[in-house]
Amino acid sequence: MTSQIEKTRPGDAAAAKPTVPRPEKIESEGGVLNVFSHAFLILWAAMVVLPMLWAFMTSFKTNAEIFTAPWSLPTKLHWENWTGAWTTANFGSYFINSLIVVGGGVVGTMLIGSMAAYVLARFEFPGNRFIYYLFISGMTFPVFLALVPLFFVLKNTGLLASYQGLILVYIGYSLPFTVFFLTAFFRTLPTSIAEAALIDGCGHAGVFFKIMLPLARPGLISIGIFNVLGQWNQYLLPLVLNSDKDKFVLTQGLADLAVNQGYAGNWGQLFAGLMIATIPVLVVYIVFQRQVQAGMTAGAVK
Repeated sequence: MTSQIEKTRPGDAAAAKPTVPRPEKIESEGGVLNVFSHAFLILWAAMVVLPMLWAFMTSFKTNAEIFTAPWSLPTKLHWENWTGAWTTANFGSYFINSLIVVGGGVVGTMLIGSMAAYVLARFEFPGNRFIYYLFISGMTFPVFLALVPLFFVLKNTGLLASYQGLILVYIGYSLPFTVFFLTAFFRTLPTSIAEAALIDGCGHAGVFFKIMLPLARPGLISIGIFNVLGQWNQYLLPLVLNSDKDKFVLTQGLADLAVNQGYAGNWGQLFAGLMIATIPVLVVYIVFQRQVQAGMTAGAVK
């Protein structure tokens, strides 16, 4: 019995053995990759942070300082730019209008979007896939094509230039991505807990509001932040659908201030208004950044 073992020489076995990269080589490649990735992140952070710091610094300058020494620190903190932007330029009213519209839009989007995503993710019924892909197709629809129909729909229903009309439009604008994101998240949640609650006598509404929504909290926070950012920075929709100056949102107020000032503009006041519109978004993201990261990670790993 001539076995394969007898025919194989010790030298041949050593030659057939796969070569394993040495730990020193792996550490060297990892070090080079870390250097490039850190350099890229530092460059990216500088591109984002430095313009914002410059705008914040400029908001405390006079027009003369802005034009003569744009890169220097202000000789004195001119708080009157901020008070003027808040009162004279009417940014206080614009801020409250933005809070009303974005608050209503985000609450409505999260409520309707979470319920639609839960049904699409957990229940099988005829047309399930069709409705899901109908929502998905909304993400590919250019908002420019919807402006004219939206204008006439709101005009015919008496909701043009009103808080209610903007809130409804914001909800419709944000629903496709919300449903897409939360449907994938609800699919990752365990079904055994919901089945146990149903056996104990809990209804479907109770299972959704008492069990599934708390379990989906990381995903809800993540998509909630995205909706706040998207709706707070929205300019095109209120520009077309909200012509009442008393109900302008912050983005409209900024554009209106820049246009009306023309060449004799108070640039310090304009930059103060810009920071008033930017700071709430930064605060929201800084406060909830850990929840956003946790939600994105949970949705990717589960």
